[in-house]
Amino acid sequence: MIYSVQDIATIISAKESVLIPRRIKYLAIDSRKIVFSKETIFFAIKSTRNDGHDFIKDLIEKGVENFVVQVSFNTKDFPGINFLVVENVVLALQILAKFHRASFLKLPDGNIFPVIGITGSNGKTIVKEWLFELLNSSYHIVRSPRSYNSQLGVPLSVWQISEQHNLAIFEAGISTVNEMDSLESIIQPTIGVLTNIGEAHREGFLSNEEKLLEKLKLFKHASQVIAPLDCISESEQHLLKLHCSVVFTWSRNHQANLQITKETVAQNHTSITAQLNGLPETIIIPFNDRVSIDNAITCWCVMIVLGISQEAIQHRMLLIEPVEMRMQLKSGINQCFLINDSYSNDLLSFSMALTYLQQQAGTQKTTVILSDILQAGIPDEVIYQQVANELKQRKIHRLIGIGQKISQHQALLKNAAAEILFFHTTAIFLQEAMSHWFNRDYILLKGARVFEFERISKWLAQQQHQTVMEINLSAMVYNLKAYQKKLAPATMVMAMVKAFSYGSGSIEIARLLEFHKVNYLAVAYADEGVALRKAGIGLPIMVMSPDEQSFDDLINFHLEPEIFSFPIYQAFHQYLLKQAVNSFPIHIKLNTGMNRLGFELSDVANIASSIIQHQTMQVISVFSHLVASESNEFDDFTLAQANSFSNACQELQEKLGYAFIKHISNTAAIFRYPSLQYNMVRLGIGLYGVDSANAKDLQLQTVATLKSTIAQIRTVKVGETVGYGRNGLISQSSQIATVRIGYADGFDRRLGNGRASMYVNGQLALVVGNVCMDMTMIDVTGIPNLNEGDTVEVFGANLSVQQVADWSDTIVYEILTGISQRVKRVYLEE
Repeated sequence: MIYSVQDIATIISAKESVLIPRRIKYLAIDSRKIVFSKETIFFAIKSTRNDGHDFIKDLIEKGVENFVVQVSFNTKDFPGINFLVVENVVLALQILAKFHRASFLKLPDGNIFPVIGITGSNGKTIVKEWLFELLNSSYHIVRSPRSYNSQLGVPLSVWQISEQHNLAIFEAGISTVNEMDSLESIIQPTIGVLTNIGEAHREGFLSNEEKLLEKLKLFKHASQVIAPLDCISESEQHLLKLHCSVVFTWSRNHQANLQITKETVAQNHTSITAQLNGLPETIIIPFNDRVSIDNAITCWCVMIVLGISQEAIQHRMLLIEPVEMRMQLKSGINQCFLINDSYSNDLLSFSMALTYLQQQAGTQKTTVILSDILQAGIPDEVIYQQVANELKQRKIHRLIGIGQKISQHQALLKNAAAEILFFHTTAIFLQEAMSHWFNRDYILLKGARVFEFERISKWLAQQQHQTVMEINLSAMVYNLKAYQKKLAPATMVMAMVKAFSYGSGSIEIARLLEFHKVNYLAVAYADEGVALRKAGIGLPIMVMSPDEQSFDDLINFHLEPEIFSFPIYQAFHQYLLKQAVNSFPIHIKLNTGMNRLGFELSDVANIASSIIQHQTMQVISVFSHLVASESNEFDDFTLAQANSFSNACQELQEKLGYAFIKHISNTAAIFRYPSLQYNMVRLGIGLYGVDSANAKDLQLQTVATLKSTIAQIRTVKVGETVGYGRNGLISQSSQIATVRIGYADGFDRRLGNGRASMYVNGQLALVVGNVCMDMTMIDVTGIPNLNEGDTVEVFGANLSVQQVADWSDTIVYEILTGISQRVKRVYLEE
């Protein structure tokens, strides 16, 4: 359905100022992701850190004409624009989505429009995507994009329902009490699915019983609910039956509708047998881990409830594939970057992938390699017209279409991009394509699984060492928000991206941080800032270690130097004079106890006088470094530093006659010293998931995972040795695995000879012998189901980088920044 602005005003009971008749197709809450400006209405939502109203002016300049705003916003500043004024913008969004859902209560044949609502502690997205895969041949399905399951994500998901659909599958996620009622009123599920009850979001509830009761609110009007019994207690099972009218259960240990009787796990698949209506039924799935087995059984139950035949279920279960919930960004041939989005292939996920492509590419050239979009229920002409609109609106440079259907619709796509090529199959593309076609491109691969785009990915990917460091960008955004919650609303954030962003990759991290609107970036040297500017990064950048050789770059690339001494001040002043430059932005560094760089406190009056007299520079910020903000032992010293800093800033500001940004807090101080936030804080190692203040309630997520693979496994007898120098003496017959990582990759030689371990198949394996340049040996004796080629985690979610640093008698900073550049960085986004 397409609504007019007036329709929406009526639905949400807005005080409207409608000057332009517009038909609305898209809802937006993120100003950065609007593509079709004339058909979009923007909901200006205010959060603890951002206010959507602040972006209205920029959006109007980009062509957006329709806004939902709160009553305090002055609409008179923007004549000729449609404003719908409400008390609560979030509530207005939810009311609109609820109205839209109510328009699809029945199918054209009079039957109930089936809506599956999924909740649980884990597995919601996997179950949703597998159900889409398993049911897509029987229904025209609309579903939540990725993990859109929040108070804002659910309305955006439900808004997608159209006349072409006859089944909806939506997730609902909560983190505390009194959240589910609003989601239930929007989704209005007819079938409920509870995946499990576990420890996720445990902090928001007094008990698992309270959490279960809140989740069960999603099902209060559902005609049937699917639920597992093994993860909930007997009292919780009683609550389940009390609050849900009809429950279809599955269990291994309790009496259930689907009673699991036998599971046979093989190397690449699992056979599951169950009693259903007194008869044995068996399915085989291509997975052998417990989580996947449980999720598959949940999907089995849903298909039974929907009346899918056991024969069809058995056939479809054999074909389910892993759900890749993260887009990967990795280096490609000819200095290209490759984004491989194998998560799904429909119009919605295509649009989201294009947004990520734009975010990463900046001003660089973009190429989209797209297969046929196999989206049931939508005519091909509609699909490819929408594809053309998306590509043209986003100014994609080149489209490569692969498949019979996309090739048949060349006429619709002829103006979609500056360059367009079509190939009937993936094999033909690989035969005819030339590597020189791609040079410094950002390439998006978006293909249905039957097109085997992994072959294209392998061809385009830079040949690489099997040791990689995965950087989870979604985890970094989570960590950024975790620290922002500790800040006053007006406090700015300077993100530290020096030293190759602590080993994680400067350009990719800077793009992410710019997208999420940090205020400043900081680098150590000018050449790091130059690289960011050349990549299209527009944020202000502070250079912490400028020298005379870098002055040209500072001016040419709009980089702001830290001025820390009179010699560097005088040198830069003379340079600016020769260039006839006035009021160039600088950052004054004060020494309050680090005794590394910075003006002494007694120098404040003199440096202020020089700045006033010369007028070649303007102070943007004044800052200092805390020496031991993470340590309780030195709290008095930290507070003394802050006091000296405040006094010096006051003196400097009085003499200069104007205000400037003040910042002294580093990552640890953000949490430990809220009173020292001043105007801005500098966030460094915390972004990367390392809690330098050891404040366990921050619950940071792991960003960097260093992984390698096993090259060889051999049996080594008692008395033999492993590695150089014969230091690895074997005391009992052992299985020794050689891993493709060594000190040339950044795995320190100090970690050899039993000092450290690696994580393999759920267990720690001790390092044996000396670490070699390119290889390290580990003892895998007793670790089952291990094969050559298997993955080994050097550090990550299962083995913390802090632990590796402890084994090395060093700090996390050294471990992260010491990972060699020959180790490829692969970027993942949820």
